[in-house]
Amino acid sequence: MSNLEEKIDEAKKLSMQIVKDTEDDRLMTLSVGPQHPGSGHFRFVIKLDGDYIVNVDPDPGYVHRGHEKMCEYRNYFQNLPQLERPALHDSSNILYSYCLAVEDLVGIHVPRRGQFIRAIASELDRLVYTQYWLAIYGIFLGHSTMFMWPAGDRELIIDLFERFSGHRVTHCFSIPGGVRNDFPYNFKEKCLTQVNYFEKRLKEYEHIFYNNPLFRQRTEGVGILPKEDAIKLGVTGSVLRASGVPYDIRKVEPYDIYDEIDFKVQHMKTCDSFARSYIPYLDMVESCHIIRQLLDKMPESGDVRVKLQGNMKGPPGESFKRVESGRGALGYHIVSDGASRPYRVKISTPSFRNLIALSYLLVGSKLGDMPSIYWSLNYWPIEADR
Repeated sequence: MSNLEEKIDEAKKLSMQIVKDTEDDRLMTLSVGPQHPGSGHFRFVIKLDGDYIVNVDPDPGYVHRGHEKMCEYRNYFQNLPQLERPALHDSSNILYSYCLAVEDLVGIHVPRRGQFIRAIASELDRLVYTQYWLAIYGIFLGHSTMFMWPAGDRELIIDLFERFSGHRVTHCFSIPGGVRNDFPYNFKEKCLTQVNYFEKRLKEYEHIFYNNPLFRQRTEGVGILPKEDAIKLGVTGSVLRASGVPYDIRKVEPYDIYDEIDFKVQHMKTCDSFARSYIPYLDMVESCHIIRQLLDKMPESGDVRVKLQGNMKGPPGESFKRVESGRGALGYHIVSDGASRPYRVKISTPSFRNLIALSYLLVGSKLGDMPSIYWSLNYWPIEADR
């Protein structure tokens, strides 16, 4: 290439860059979070062309605490309290898969009554977490009543946790080998009373929130995630089932006594923000149905855990177990070298998997649709960062 041709080529590149820079001057950059209460300790950078979103850059990591690394410095029981923290309002489920993995690694069979109690705690925490998420969703869309109602009604379920675990938010109730203690006297009757009342309240939720014309206008047909794309992106939980994929770990990989319980895998085919927000509501209705079955089928007596030494050693090997948490498939991969502490622990969280759908759904949408799309993903930043 001659010197003249090189100069012409450079001039063309410079001209194209000037045009690109001029076009970029039309865009406005908006930082959402991490200080914004609606972002939930999470930041994503949006580029706007007028009212339309043209680019989204998720920026997680603001609440990264290194839980996986900390597991290497504590024994299998000492890890329990700190592993609850990534999902404060769903502590039973984030510990459930950890306990299953440890039990599989060590070769422990949990007593039957302990399996039922652990499953009941799991379903109760599914109610607690979903109400917390729904309260934030409601206030983020300007529906203050839908913040007040779930925030108040979840106290009914939290009271049950306080009765049998002594704690209200994080319980450290599920442990390798079963559960920490048995249910107190008359707990079955108290639990049924609370669940029956809560189920009546859910009908009022549907009337005031899900049938609200403003909420439907902001969610129906907004943020479409087709079935094929949901599978390719690898999303999980309510995000996946709202796109028409009836996938639930409790059905496809039953753990403990879930293979003895009759329940539906709730799913929809509209693939929009309304479906993603309505599936967790249907899950709460189904959880009430599951809790009744568990209470009815649970043995009246028996051991609730296998007594293990605090410094027990797992044989060399590895194990992976997962459960269906309030947000989707949550699993632990534990590697043991024969010591009393895990050699490696890796947590597969549903929130991290669902984060990939954020950019996919927001690009091309209007800025006003961002709240309904973002919170319909059931994303919990603290769990994703771990």
